Amino acid sequence: MAAGSVFASVPRAPPVAVFQLTADFREDADPRKVNLGVGAYRTDEGQPWVLPVVKKVEQKIANDASLNHEYLPILGLPEFRANASRIALGDDSRAIKENRVGGVQCLGGTGALRIGAEFLRRWYNGTNNIATPVYISSPSWENHNSVFVNAGFKDIRAYRYWDAAKRGLDLEGLLEDMESAPEFSIFILHACAHNPTGTDPTLEQWKHIAAVMKRRFLFPFFDSAYQGFASGCLDRDAWALRYFVSEGFELFCAQSFSKNFGLYNERVGNLSVVGKDADNVQRVLSQMEKIVRAIWSNPPSQGARIVATTLTCPQLFAEWKDNVKTMADRVLLMRSELRARLQALGTPGTWNHITEQIGMFSFTGLNPKQVEYMIKEKHIYLMASGRINMCGLTTKNLDYVASSIHEAVTKFQ
Repeated sequence: MAAGSVFASVPRAPPVAVFQLTADFREDADPRKVNLGVGAYRTDEGQPWVLPVVKKVEQKIANDASLNHEYLPILGLPEFRANASRIALGDDSRAIKENRVGGVQCLGGTGALRIGAEFLRRWYNGTNNIATPVYISSPSWENHNSVFVNAGFKDIRAYRYWDAAKRGLDLEGLLEDMESAPEFSIFILHACAHNPTGTDPTLEQWKHIAAVMKRRFLFPFFDSAYQGFASGCLDRDAWALRYFVSEGFELFCAQSFSKNFGLYNERVGNLSVVGKDADNVQRVLSQMEKIVRAIWSNPPSQGARIVATTLTCPQLFAEWKDNVKTMADRVLLMRSELRARLQALGTPGTWNHITEQIGMFSFTGLNPKQVEYMIKEKHIYLMASGRINMCGLTTKNLDYVASSIHEAVTKFQ
């Protein structure tokens, strides 16, 4: 008699919500269907967009006979790491000039978060201190929690961020949670275009946040997934990160080039490390090299070469900034158009937050019953939280989406 499988007791894990939503959308035969779920840019025709500058650089790389498929260094392509950190921190960054910035090429922004989390667990606030509190905004991108749990941290806490009543930032609650956090706690901060709310602190509010974090000895770990994509301006979207660096913080910043280069499946990320001096940064990087070696050993080259080539050529860099602004402007247009339609319909509630929020996502404020109605009755797919991807809106489906939201809000208040 054959023995049972050694995997017989493994339970089936629930599907990842956003990918399940996309699978459900694909299986839906209704011609009216709209996907407002997954976090990827779409054109006004509802199609993925390969940036023109990326196509140009891919051809340039393909025609370069000097390139090969040898292993990259463990920490990644040097020109990618240096220039990724440079656009995050700025050309005039004092920290870069003082050689106290280092970069680690990672598998997307998620990989950068994981390498940073793994390092912090091993070497921050004591050796292997799994009890250091890690604070994540409420709400946040769901993977933040998973990354830090899987890195071994045992005390994951939420800090207040979203005020549902006013559909905006709960600054008072946020600052209170920072004031009460134990010293040396780690805070995950969204550099711009907060996911899922689309609500960012103002420049003055960021200054308040930085002042409390400095006084309370809290460690900032920025997640920068949308630089340039949020406002259309690289410098504006990096303001908070650069301000913290100018205030003397040591910090980490996980960077993703999925959105602003459209390189979703190339998994191009960078972990920027800012320290007090060059010696500290080099010792940190030496430990990160050991961590990377045991996880993916060496990163892939194609996406990093595309980004590095673009960032180091003035003409390509200018073209890329123009491509990014094209994406950002379309998102801003969809925000204003959706708000205008909801207000014209007299949809109950206030809808200012649609245009006050920024970036790819909008936290609509739709409740679970309204979301269920949108999916089941109107075939409009969005997250249970009410988060929608503004890039899923087009000039062809705006009226249908707006009228559907109006129906949902009117029927289920």
